[in-house]
Amino acid sequence: RSGAGATALSPRNQGARGKGRGRTTSSGAGAGASTGANEPKDQVTGILDAVDELLGEPGGDILIFLAGERDIRDTEAALIDHLGARYTPDGRSRTPGAIEVVPLYSRLSAAEQHRVFEAHRVRRIVLATNVAETSLTVPGIRYVIDPGLARISRYSNRTKVQRLPIEPVSRASANQRAGRCGRVADGIAIRLYSQADFEARPEYTEPEILRTSLASVILQMAALGLGAVEDFPFLDAPDSRQVRSGLQLLTEIGAIEPAGATSARSDDAPGRGRRGPHLTGIGRRLARLPIDPRLGRMLLEAGELGCVGEVMVIVAALSIQDVRERPVDKQEASDALHRRFADPTSDFLTYLNLWRYLRTQSRELSGSAFRRMCRAEFLHYLRVREWQDVHAQLRQLARPLGLDAAPVELPTARSIRAATEALEPGSHAAQIANGGVAAAVVALGRSADTPDADAIHRSLLVGLLSNVGNWDERRREYAGARGTRFTIWPGSGLRRKTYDWVMTAELVETSRLFARTVAKVDSRWIEQVADRADLTRRVFGEPYWSTRQGAAMVHEKVLLYGMTLVADRPVTLASVGTDSARQVAREMFIRSGLVEGGWHARHGFVERNRALIEELQDVERRRREHGLLADDTALFDFYDDRIPEEVTSAAAFDAWWKEQRRTTPDLLDFTRELLLPGGGDASGFPDTWVQGDLTLGLDYVFEPGRPEDGVSVQVPVEVLGRLTPEGFDWLVPGMRAELCVATIRALPKRVRRQLVPAPDVGAQVRAQIEQEFPTPPGASCPEVPFEEAFSRVVSRLKGVEITEADWAEAAQRLPDHLAMGFAALDAQGRVIDRGRDLVSLQQRLSGRTEEAVRSVVRGALAQAMAEAQERQGSRGADGRPDRKGRKKKGGQQAASQNPDGAAGTTGTAGAGAGLEERKGLTDWPSGVPGLGDPDGSTIPASVESAGRAGLVVRGYPALVVASARSADLRILPDAVAQLGAHGAGVTALALARTALPTARVTSRWNAQESLILAANPYRSTEALVEDMQVAGARIVAGRWAASASGSPLAEVRTREVFASLVGVMRNELEDEVYRVARQAAAALRAAREVDRVVSEHTSLTLLGTLQEVRERAAALIRDGFITVTPPEYLAHLERYLRALVMRVEKAASAPSAASQDAALAFQVSQAQEVVDKARAKAASLPADPQREALLEEARWMVEELRVSLFAQTLGTSRKVSLQRITKLCAQIA
Repeated sequence: RSGAGATALSPRNQGARGKGRGRTTSSGAGAGASTGANEPKDQVTGILDAVDELLGEPGGDILIFLAGERDIRDTEAALIDHLGARYTPDGRSRTPGAIEVVPLYSRLSAAEQHRVFEAHRVRRIVLATNVAETSLTVPGIRYVIDPGLARISRYSNRTKVQRLPIEPVSRASANQRAGRCGRVADGIAIRLYSQADFEARPEYTEPEILRTSLASVILQMAALGLGAVEDFPFLDAPDSRQVRSGLQLLTEIGAIEPAGATSARSDDAPGRGRRGPHLTGIGRRLARLPIDPRLGRMLLEAGELGCVGEVMVIVAALSIQDVRERPVDKQEASDALHRRFADPTSDFLTYLNLWRYLRTQSRELSGSAFRRMCRAEFLHYLRVREWQDVHAQLRQLARPLGLDAAPVELPTARSIRAATEALEPGSHAAQIANGGVAAAVVALGRSADTPDADAIHRSLLVGLLSNVGNWDERRREYAGARGTRFTIWPGSGLRRKTYDWVMTAELVETSRLFARTVAKVDSRWIEQVADRADLTRRVFGEPYWSTRQGAAMVHEKVLLYGMTLVADRPVTLASVGTDSARQVAREMFIRSGLVEGGWHARHGFVERNRALIEELQDVERRRREHGLLADDTALFDFYDDRIPEEVTSAAAFDAWWKEQRRTTPDLLDFTRELLLPGGGDASGFPDTWVQGDLTLGLDYVFEPGRPEDGVSVQVPVEVLGRLTPEGFDWLVPGMRAELCVATIRALPKRVRRQLVPAPDVGAQVRAQIEQEFPTPPGASCPEVPFEEAFSRVVSRLKGVEITEADWAEAAQRLPDHLAMGFAALDAQGRVIDRGRDLVSLQQRLSGRTEEAVRSVVRGALAQAMAEAQERQGSRGADGRPDRKGRKKKGGQQAASQNPDGAAGTTGTAGAGAGLEERKGLTDWPSGVPGLGDPDGSTIPASVESAGRAGLVVRGYPALVVASARSADLRILPDAVAQLGAHGAGVTALALARTALPTARVTSRWNAQESLILAANPYRSTEALVEDMQVAGARIVAGRWAASASGSPLAEVRTREVFASLVGVMRNELEDEVYRVARQAAAALRAAREVDRVVSEHTSLTLLGTLQEVRERAAALIRDGFITVTPPEYLAHLERYLRALVMRVEKAASAPSAASQDAALAFQVSQAQEVVDKARAKAASLPADPQREALLEEARWMVEELRVSLFAQTLGTSRKVSLQRITKLCAQIA
């Protein structure tokens, strides 16, 4: 056979042939060579060009070296396309020039690999990795094409990953490849790179010791006592980084002691090499196992967890090449068969399932049948045998180490039959060969009959701690140790799902970093294993107090090789382990838990201390003085002196206090002297406020700026309407000194500068006030208003007069906390509203106040009625008890009927229910029990009931207008509201009894009246007539009330008096309604005149006047004007409207008249402004019927003023002027 020497020639067209020697040429393809267009030529193109050239040479096969499987597949596809019809797939073609393309790489099935050795008729192109460089000799090769690249296995010391990068081969490897040609005849080797590139390459490939992990080497050297690795005389000494990486791995798996522990030991200790790493007990056991230390560590851990047999199977599988084959042309079929054993969460368990399957089948089948099954199911028979051999050897080697591997449990024939029968006929699993056996194997692995899968994975994890990863959702890949990032190998059973944490048997870098043989793991397992090896790094956040734990806590972040195992776990600060942490934990327990009350302890001293602090804090609030109470530092020192140093949490405290309190139960009790070292009391700050028969609680708040700051009266909403503002301006005695000083400072400057210095004058004024205006016994304040008392004392002491305007300005400048606050409380004692303006609060809550009063009174009356009925039911008609306790039917009538047959409300089902149901009354109510009248026909002026805290809740029953002809019987919260409502309600009921039909009223109108009244602002004639009857009824009722035989309407409370009113109204209503109709007709006629005169004048100078006249007419004549206008002013509407007509005519009479009209209108606006201010002032005061009457009078005085100014000839009903209106409004305020 010819030699295969190689001579590098450049350029390649200078090559020479010679017998007995091959020819080697170099090409620039793939190394910067270019085409005719000066474009770089890629590797595939270079190969195709070289193939074309070599096909022109005499016969012989071509061997092309490629870096990996992907390059082989790409090149194969390109060659098939390039060769066209000359390509033959099976090598049996008789076509001249036919060429067969055969791939050769390690992952091919055995049959596919054997093809290169088979005899063939056609010329062949073999595409091979560097396996054909030295491992085997491919026959028939005469030509070689060498791109000069190969995948070289390299171990990364930084990432701890075995990489397979594509690198240029060395010169020795290139020559070795060239030597593969010319073995049968003169050959040609074409290098697809330049001569310069060839000469620049290293002479030899680096030794494997420089490209792999040194963990096994270091372990054995340590076991043999060969000293430090750095000192060993290697032929090719490894890099120091490789040594450190190996030591780190051995430390990780616990085989050697950490560097710190090692330095403390003697170099000559038995079993340890001089100046070398010191083996642990685990390390000495690992050294006796001739496998990768990580795999051995898995076995040792499995011995602790009771799953040696299962882990040994997996370790054996990891020690050999994968037994599963995946032929290129049968990938889907092989994947389907292999998928039978797949576990969705662990490729390691897939190995175990496959092992059980193979063992089961080998048990049932003969040797040849088993071999055929392996081939049919794409399992490499020789590798299966190797797997079994390795497993047997491991069992033998592990036995001396105390690792007795029990055989892995296999499915029984019965379970296999059951699994087979359970497969659905026609399903994919049923159609696959041996589907029942595979199903039984998988089911067995998941059953309780086999070791827990968690124990298996925890055993594996001990050896794979560097190979874990956490899913990064943002980047859609796993983040691994030391900054690596990887994705799961496409052939894994976990490729379709993502898990938070996974571990992998190996990380291999090809086109990217892939994880092969992967399993889901729990981050807690990782932390436990890493903690044992002291590999975790813990970062702690800022301490914080946990009320729930009763301890100082920190958030802990646990890191392993840059990966976050725990992101934010709360742990006790004391558990951090340092003295400073324990000290801070103790201080926080005392300060946050005990001093600040951040611990919900149930110890007696805690409750006693809290009660005493709250009591003395109330003294601070009432006196409005900060600093009276001892600060937190004093309380901290108190506890610090008494609690031992080792107490850092609630749990530790409970254990200590359980014993300590038996001897000194008051050891941790505060004293008044400790909490209030400067003394002080709360005299002058009472707990209650008395007004009339009401005693209300007071609440003190010292929080400047907040609405509740100061002192507030706590008012149950049911008695809110009974309060009056009188007296609250005094505040409480303890605040009057501050009130006097603040009042002086709030007065206008011209006044307060006569009262300086304010503190001294304030003290004098306060003392004099207390002397001249003492508080009566049982009362909360003097009888005169504070403003009056203050003004009189200041006038006498200083000769300074304070006016109403001065007081108004002072009220605006006085601090908020010096005005009494009012808090309205619901039935549960919750604040529903608050404010410092009592009247405004009463107005806002008027509805709730009324409902609350009704609820309390109704409940009390219902209880009284129930008790009365119970007493009555227990006695017979003669007053003796009924033997059966039943109520006699001969007693009080259960219901009453209206004598006139009108609809009413009846029944005695209970006072509460009866009162609430009195709605829509059209006659005097009857059958209202419990209100002080036997037959229920009297409505009392008031009813009382005991409310919360013994308060007397007083309600005021009244008839309240519901509609023009109906009323409701309601209980109102105050007498003023009753006074304003009851009379109108009585009138409405009287009208309901005496109302006239609409036709009866309109029949009295003449034609002209009918015509005028038809043009009304009401929505219908019925509404107009209804309004007339209401107005007429009010006039008749008012006249009757003023007569000698009548009674004030607000005092009509019996059926008899009401009947008298009804009799008078029945006689007088019709005539009165007609009089009202005539007055309304006159007003409507005048309104038509206003419309006419306004429409006739369009001068721009009159626009303002016309607009004002139009607005006044609309205000006087509108829907409901008959009842809105008081009866005494209804007759004057015609005059007020005629005055508007005369105003327009006068303003249009001459050019100068418009300016005179504007001057008169200004006087009217001044009067209106006075009235508006008086009305606004009245709105802030408690409701008062007399005040309302004065406001109504002032309003109509403005109308009279318009008549006197714009239409003097019409005359007025009374003397009127701006001064008289102002004087009247002064009475209102």
